Amino acid sequence: MTPSTVIEIGRVAVEVTLLIATPMFLAALVTGLVVSIFQAATQINEMTLTFVPKMIAMFITLVLAGPWMLTLMIDYMRRLFEAIPGMIG
Repeated sequence: MTPSTVIEIGRVAVEVTLLIATPMFLAALVTGLVVSIFQAATQINEMTLTFVPKMIAMFITLVLAGPWMLTLMIDYMRRLFEAIPGMIG
């Protein structure tokens, strides 16, 4: 196994991680922005007001994007496990 192979495996792992995390991060970001604008407009400063909508948005995102995220992870793991014999020999 060469150093370039290790770097390639690490690069693809980081890429897959970012792809899987992106929908959840975007949901939290958009929800936080909307709630912050609402709080600024109404001058309500309640911390739980930001937490609950983010959790609901992230749950909905997980339900909607979950199958795609799972497929992406399974494909990566399958490719990694199928490449093990080539890396050893």
